[in-house]
Amino acid sequence: MDFDKYHGIGNDFVMLADPDDALRLAPRTVTRLCDRRLGIGGDGVIRVAPGRAGGDLLMDYINSDGSVGEMCGNGIRCLALFALERDLATGRSLRVETGAGIKVVEIQEDGRVRVDMGEPEFRPQAIPVVWDGDDALHAKIELGEGLVEAACLSMGNPHAVLFVDDPATAPVTTLGPELEHHPAFPSRVNVEFVAVHGRARIGMRVWERGSGETLACGTGACAAAVAARLLRDTDPTVTVQLPGGELEITWAGPGDGPRPVVMTGPATKSFAGTFDLEAYR
Repeated sequence: MDFDKYHGIGNDFVMLADPDDALRLAPRTVTRLCDRRLGIGGDGVIRVAPGRAGGDLLMDYINSDGSVGEMCGNGIRCLALFALERDLATGRSLRVETGAGIKVVEIQEDGRVRVDMGEPEFRPQAIPVVWDGDDALHAKIELGEGLVEAACLSMGNPHAVLFVDDPATAPVTTLGPELEHHPAFPSRVNVEFVAVHGRARIGMRVWERGSGETLACGTGACAAAVAARLLRDTDPTVTVQLPGGELEITWAGPGDGPRPVVMTGPATKSFAGTFDLEAYR
């Protein structure tokens, strides 16, 4: 079976074209494909099929642990370039069906990809997070060593944003998995460790639900920018510095009418190849 390997500032994916919408991937197959020593390697697998409900294409995103992801910001940028190269769609603007609804994706003249990520969701039951109140922007999560305050919201998938002095020294690999599997998050959670460097710039590391620490997370960058806008008075457009590179995130803030988050960033093809699907079942 043919595949392409893409990454969005280091967040990497095995891309599979499924024009007949017939391919079904078991969790074991995905974990074996994503194995960086015994497989192709990646943070997840993206199956690209024709749209079923008004979109041009369907993005079926599966994390490296075999769990299904509702949405992947870096992955959807990779999908846009993959679809264009593979002639899966025509034009530089696409409506892509995801587990978090239809997202509009545009390939810009400079090669970067712009994505309307939709509006952030703050209601605790919709994130979901176990918390009383109209929002969970100051949620207190009880851990064995004490309380952790997190700004919880959804960008089509759940996020817990923690403000820290320096992401480089934050306990990403210990606190991240502890929060991911905490009972307060019934669907698990992505955890962002965020520092504000100025009104127009923030830095972060991320522990991704189902993948562990990754070099970048698009929905996580959006969640971090929204939380920083609300709680740290940053500008409507910020540059988010991640270990793998930078993303530009724009959110006007709360108000009347639609308030979508817009993400702009690169996507890169690394290589292509073939594999024996039966060997990975």
